[in-house]
Amino acid sequence: MKLLLAVVTGTLTLLPVAGLAQDKAQDKFEFEVASVKPFSVGQTDAPVTLGARIDGAQARLVGLTMRDLMAMAYRVKIYQLSGPEWIASERYDINAKMPAGVSPEKLPELAQSLLSDRFGLKVHHEKKEMPVYALLMGKPPLRLKDSVIDKNAPPPTSFTSTGTGSAQGIAINLGNGASFSFAGGKFEAKKVTAPQIAAVLERFSDRPVMDLTELKGTYDFEFNVSPEESQTLMIHAAVAAGVQLPPQALRLLEGGGNPIESGAEQLGLKIDSRRMPVEIIVIDQIQKTPTEN
Repeated sequence: MKLLLAVVTGTLTLLPVAGLAQDKAQDKFEFEVASVKPFSVGQTDAPVTLGARIDGAQARLVGLTMRDLMAMAYRVKIYQLSGPEWIASERYDINAKMPAGVSPEKLPELAQSLLSDRFGLKVHHEKKEMPVYALLMGKPPLRLKDSVIDKNAPPPTSFTSTGTGSAQGIAINLGNGASFSFAGGKFEAKKVTAPQIAAVLERFSDRPVMDLTELKGTYDFEFNVSPEESQTLMIHAAVAAGVQLPPQALRLLEGGGNPIESGAEQLGLKIDSRRMPVEIIVIDQIQKTPTEN
């Protein structure tokens, strides 16, 4: 179950972003009221759904780790966060009321205020060079299928980003029709952008995946992996999510190669190993237990 949860968590970071959110001179966005409670996951193979949903005035963030919450709040990926180890393991259940007239798109700003007020969070920004995988255009042809988009569809009135995992596989709902799943040795994705493709691959990788394709469209795709590659991918996902695995599991990575390379090649893309400067958010102060509701 832990391996599946490693893949499901952090799905909010798959939203396309341009980089670190910059502080702006504007009014502070705050939930009208918010209940924050610890969240625990049972050790069974029953399906578990984690993530975020806004429906009308109600916002619900279920089972996300502090690292996931911060990645969403600052519109960054989890590798751009530096702080105590517990932020990758402590999970929370947040039930809040949206302020009148505030769009669901302001959920990150609302989450920033909540983390500051209830957890005493203080951070600073810095740059750090680190090993990454660059996602690039590969040998033609490109095997990404343009998604069918209804340009006349009304704008969404709710926001959803959730993941469900069980022994049979995982399914991630990114909202607005975008999704991906991994089961039976097959990846499938609908209505995803190039940054989201990089983020999907990154969840099953041993380092960050940076989108350098310059692709601007929205795509559907699928690719297959062998049983051995599936095992390697799931272990990488667990390690990336901060799950403590026994040495025998980690030894399975030796000689396991890098399955996301073959996956990218099936899509007409390629993975290149390099070092790049990455902007990092460093936690200066945070408390594990929130102030009372």
